[in-house]
Amino acid sequence: MTSQEIRQKFLDYFKSKEHLIVPSAPIVLKDDPTLMFSNSGMTQFKDFFLGYKTPTAPRIADTQKCLRVSGKHNDLDDVGRDTYHHTMFEMLGNWSFGDYFKKEAIAFAWELLTEVYGIPKENLYVTIFEGDASENLDRDQDAYDFWKSHISEDRIINGNKKDNFWEMGESGPCGPCSEIHVDLRTPEEKAKVSGLELVNNDHPQVVEVWNLVFMEFNRKADKSLEKLPAQHVDTGMGFERLCMALQGKSSNYDTDVFTPLIAKVEELSGKKYTGILEDEKDIAIRVVVDHIRAVSFAIADGQLPSSGGAGYVIRRILRRAISYSYRFLGMKEPFLYKLVAVLQEQMGPFFPELEKQGKLVTEVIKSEEDSFLNTIETGLIRVEKLIQQTIADNQKVLPTLEVFELYDTYGFPDDLTRIIAEEKGLTIDEEGFEAEREKQRKRSQQDSAQKVYDWVNLESKPETFVGYDQTESETYITRYRKVENKDGEFYQVVLSNSPFYPEGGGQVGDKGVLENAVESFEVLETKKENGLIISLISGLPKDAGAVFYAKVNASDRKNSQANHSVTHLLHEALRDVLGTHVEQKGSYVGPDYLRFDFSHFNKMTEEELALIEEKVNKKIKESIALQEFRNIPIQEALEKGAMALFGEKYGDSVRMIQFGSSKELCGGTHVKNTSEIGHFKITSEGSAAAGIRRIEAISGDKSEEYFNNLEKQIIELSQLLKSKDVVRSIEKLMEENASLKAEVDALKKEKAKGEIGEWKNAYEQKGNKQLLVKKTSLDAGSVKDIVFQLKREIPSSVTIILSDADGKPMITVGVSDDLAADYQAGAIVKDLAKEIQGGGGGNPGFATAGGKNLEGLENAYQKALNI
Repeated sequence: MTSQEIRQKFLDYFKSKEHLIVPSAPIVLKDDPTLMFSNSGMTQFKDFFLGYKTPTAPRIADTQKCLRVSGKHNDLDDVGRDTYHHTMFEMLGNWSFGDYFKKEAIAFAWELLTEVYGIPKENLYVTIFEGDASENLDRDQDAYDFWKSHISEDRIINGNKKDNFWEMGESGPCGPCSEIHVDLRTPEEKAKVSGLELVNNDHPQVVEVWNLVFMEFNRKADKSLEKLPAQHVDTGMGFERLCMALQGKSSNYDTDVFTPLIAKVEELSGKKYTGILEDEKDIAIRVVVDHIRAVSFAIADGQLPSSGGAGYVIRRILRRAISYSYRFLGMKEPFLYKLVAVLQEQMGPFFPELEKQGKLVTEVIKSEEDSFLNTIETGLIRVEKLIQQTIADNQKVLPTLEVFELYDTYGFPDDLTRIIAEEKGLTIDEEGFEAEREKQRKRSQQDSAQKVYDWVNLESKPETFVGYDQTESETYITRYRKVENKDGEFYQVVLSNSPFYPEGGGQVGDKGVLENAVESFEVLETKKENGLIISLISGLPKDAGAVFYAKVNASDRKNSQANHSVTHLLHEALRDVLGTHVEQKGSYVGPDYLRFDFSHFNKMTEEELALIEEKVNKKIKESIALQEFRNIPIQEALEKGAMALFGEKYGDSVRMIQFGSSKELCGGTHVKNTSEIGHFKITSEGSAAAGIRRIEAISGDKSEEYFNNLEKQIIELSQLLKSKDVVRSIEKLMEENASLKAEVDALKKEKAKGEIGEWKNAYEQKGNKQLLVKKTSLDAGSVKDIVFQLKREIPSSVTIILSDADGKPMITVGVSDDLAADYQAGAIVKDLAKEIQGGGGGNPGFATAGGKNLEGLENAYQKALNI
């Protein structure tokens, strides 16, 4: 059975059991502050379990893309070193929301595994929750009794809380679970040791293949458990492990989920994969084929590699793959991007985002490879200098802070530093390095640390967003909870009628006030979590149950929604001018400006930018009224021509925003008429990533302010130039400046010619070598030209020039080629630069350094004389 057939059989089976088959949610989570990535199949259904939303169907099945590389569920360091851990994996799942429970879930699982897939019953074991006295939780006797009708009792194993009580995080839905394990060993191995002894003991051929979770409880922030309003089933079966079991393999990497990718790596690298666990080459190949899947799906779902947040996690995964391939596969040029086409062929039929975003994924990965390989090459030079200095200082251990700086600041892999150092008979301070890494981790944790208490429920009233129609509303606090972070103590509140727009879709959350006749609290931010609109306020009301009045900051809302509406007009104009390949890849909409990222592979011309502005401003002047379809079936919206963004998860009903021919699915706030936008002005256009361009722009009040400032500057320039024709006056000044510069350059060259003759005769003979140490006020360019001429013409020479041009200390060192092996210009300049509180570098034949301490030139001069 191929992996495609295995996946399809799962979906077909549960469809026959009256389950609605739904597509995978994006792997990147954009509106969940508790998670960066979907790390399990149940993530997209959290609101159903918590009772915040009504399920689209009581029974659902799907295959969900998952990523486990951060937080509690982190498999990154295991990937490549065993046969079954992955960063990105597929979770096949079936769900029941208050419908069937343990009996049916167990029966479905057994029938599918043994009768549909044909796994021999004697190869299966199951575990059940043994109970936990500290939580006052009993043994899951029901699960035990239901399993007895399918499998012999000696194959039903008690499992502890760690293995058999599933929790999605520190808080949230949870419950006992029953795992199904498969024994893939040979008959000879089974005869020696029973599979009973190997379940949950990390044996690579006795593995968990399916977990049936019985959601009964909600874990509160104080760690107590409360019963959920209804009982649910949440199952997750590891697709890759299932393929291993059904295809008779001993490793996930030997299945056709990975073999086409491995074959391509073999072709590109010239290395043969043997499947040996300890072989660094094979580890590298496993890392590469695993990581390319994770990175490709994340980019396809809209998450670009970056220096922070979820983007940093994706960059880290990709760089881990590049590092392994560089060190163990000898791949010094980009090649990972060539694997994307293979992945598309394998998984495109089930995940169309790979097909649609294939070009973008390929370009982004290639750009990241180019960048990081350059980082490695630059880092190798830095490591070599560090090693030379360590040897010169008669030390055996590389300095800890410098090694950590290479890793933390420059992104150079620490294990590569370790390998290079060992080749030179040196080591790194492992404890010191880990201590620095721990300090950095703690700093990061402290910056983001937040303690969130349990909700206190007050009014039992409907919780409604009224912000599309109102910016002020009478309201009640329906629930609140305390939040503590590095900035102090705050309270999150949920309102019965909230006019505050929660951050989402690129638009910033509303700020404002929550007040009544007695008290007033500043609303600092508004976000959405698990379907709840949560506003952060500066304190807790004395009477939280009183009537309040919620007021949005009207000025900020007015400017934000103008920027949001003009973003839609910009999107349409870009597609008109550049082509329909343009798709939104990210946005920021605030009161001060807007940022719009879009797919396009070339820098935009001035003519294109001008045309974009013209088209958008034309729509603004046409005073196009907003047409809002607040609750329209998604299929109807798409048929009307609405733009749906890749990487977004839409429900069955959506909100469509239309300004004339511009139609988009959008939850943000908007102007009632394009005339309210005022004017649109692009302030910058540049690259955000490979294949992604970024436009920043302003509208409304900020656009008016921009042109007022321009007018003021022109008036001031006119007064300075004593002319109303500012352009012609500046052209005349530039012409005069160019003429004067040419005269100055000519004078400098004449002066330099005079200096060369004098300096040639000033070398001091030192044995069979010559040394020149000279002070000058010549500029850096002239000094560089002279030094290069001297080091060519004066054999066996070291030339050191100390300059004070423009009041700034500068040291330039040249070493003739025949001495470059013995006298490194970079080492000399680094030593002398200490005297001027500076630094610099170069190559063995030429180096420069600037500094802050002009008086230190004299000390540097005296020091240089002794070389």
